[in-house]
Amino acid sequence: MSDTPRPRFVVGTGRCGSTLLSRMLSQNARLLSVFEFFSGIDQFFRFQPEPVEGAELARRLRQDHPMLTMVLARGYEVPEVVYPFGEPGTRFALGDPVPWILGIALARVSDDPDALFDALMDFVDSRPRQPLARHYRELLAWLALRLGRSCWIERSGGSIEFLGELVGLFPDALFVHIHRDGCETALSMREYPVLRVAVSVMYGVLGEIEYSHEGLTALEESEAGAIDRLLETKPPVEFFGRYWSEQIVAGRSAVEQLGPERILDLRFEDLVTQPETELRRLRDFLELPGGEDWIQPSADLVRGMPPLRFPDLPPEEQRALRAACAPGMERLAR
Repeated sequence: MSDTPRPRFVVGTGRCGSTLLSRMLSQNARLLSVFEFFSGIDQFFRFQPEPVEGAELARRLRQDHPMLTMVLARGYEVPEVVYPFGEPGTRFALGDPVPWILGIALARVSDDPDALFDALMDFVDSRPRQPLARHYRELLAWLALRLGRSCWIERSGGSIEFLGELVGLFPDALFVHIHRDGCETALSMREYPVLRVAVSVMYGVLGEIEYSHEGLTALEESEAGAIDRLLETKPPVEFFGRYWSEQIVAGRSAVEQLGPERILDLRFEDLVTQPETELRRLRDFLELPGGEDWIQPSADLVRGMPPLRFPDLPPEEQRALRAACAPGMERLAR
C-alpha cells in the first residue's frame, strides 16, 4: 500500500467542540472521519521512533483504555463510545474492557464493528517490522479503502498536546486546530466523567501514578474507592484550567512552526454560529472531495452555542479559573 492518501488531522484540547466537527465531517460520503484513534494508544508507545512488528501494534490496539473502562463500568455515560454493548451477536457487554478503537472509531463507521475490528487486526498483524508512521498510514488507508472512502481525517480529543509528534510522523499532513474559550472548555472538562478522573490523576490527587495502560490498570485494582469518590465530586476548577492551558501552550509551539498552508485555525464559537461559512473554509483548506452535498447536512447538526457555565461560578472560582487559563488564552491571542 505505497500510494496512501494525504494525512489530515483535526487537533484540539478535550471538550473544545472537536467531536461535533468530526460528526460534521462524517456527513461527507467520500471522507472517512476517524474518531479518537491516537488518543487510545498508550502514550509511551504511540510515537516511539523504533520500528515495530505489525503484531506488536495489533496487540496494543486490542487493549482497552483503563480510564475509559473504569468510568463505563460504573455506569457513567461517555458519548464518544457508541459500541452496541450487549446487543445480540456483539462481543462485549457494558463494563467489559473493550478495545478503544472498537468502542469508538469502528463502531461509528460499521454496523458490524466486531467483524471490522477482526479484519483490521488481521491486516495489522500481517504487516512487517517498520516505523509506526508507516503502520499508521497503511492502517488508515486500508480502513478508508475497506469502507469505500477516498481519503481520511483523524481527530483525537486532547491531540493538540501531541501535535509536534504528529507533524514529525506525518510531515506532509494538513491540520485544523479547533479551539474554544478556555474557561468554558475547562468547565466542560470538569463535567465530563473521563476527564474528571483523568485530570485529577494527572495532577497527583491519588499520588504518583504512571499514566500508562499498566499504571492505570494497577490504579483501578488498588484504588477503586478513590475512583468512585472522584467521579462523585467536582475537583478544583483550576485543575482543568491549568490542564487546558498546558495543552494549548504545548500545541501552539508546534502550530507556530507550521505555515498557513499546513494548519487552519477554527474557533468553536464561529463553527456553531456560522457553520456553512466555516465548513466551506475548512473544505477548501483541506481540499476535501464531495463538493457541496455534505455542507448543509453538517450544518444541521449544530444546535447553537451551548449555555455558558462561567457566569454561574462563585467569584473566587471565577478568579482561580481565569488565572489558570491565562497562559493558554495569551498564547492563542498571538
